[in-house]
Amino acid sequence: MQPVTEKNLDGYGTPAIDWTRVSDRLASHIPLEPESEGPGRHTTWLATTNPDGSPHVMPLGALWIDDAFYFTSGPGTRKSKNIAKHPESAITLSTHDFDLVFEGEPERVTDQEDLERIAKLYGKGEWHPEVENGAFVAEFSAPSAGPPPWYLYRLRPKRIYALGTSEPYGATRFDF
Repeated sequence: MQPVTEKNLDGYGTPAIDWTRVSDRLASHIPLEPESEGPGRHTTWLATTNPDGSPHVMPLGALWIDDAFYFTSGPGTRKSKNIAKHPESAITLSTHDFDLVFEGEPERVTDQEDLERIAKLYGKGEWHPEVENGAFVAEFSAPSAGPPPWYLYRLRPKRIYALGTSEPYGATRFDF
């Protein structure tokens, strides 16, 4: 995935963040790393829009695979209902080098091969979902996911903001 355009957002003379640095960090499979406790862990947050226009933000276990985020949500949860009505969403992630914001429209994944492939990748961690009737089922999931089954969603970013949190800092917007 290569950005179509990039814009330096830094107001202090710092050069634009090089896309290769961001891409390499994402390729290091941050969300696939074993979770640690406290501020060293890598939590992803999903922001959607409620029917009244107010924001809805929830943590979730998202995986960055093939230039997209994958995450699950029960059909009765607020986030799934919001995605169905107003798909424009954002996922955020903090890393050592960058705070990252990914904007796009999640789409439900229903292809059996894709579901099985992503279930296996989730299975590398502590969660071991199985595919059943176009969704995931498992003994447990995150409390915010609602009861099973869980839909699998894919968010391919249309825009990514990278805000440097270490030298040389900077802030850059990448459009795809």
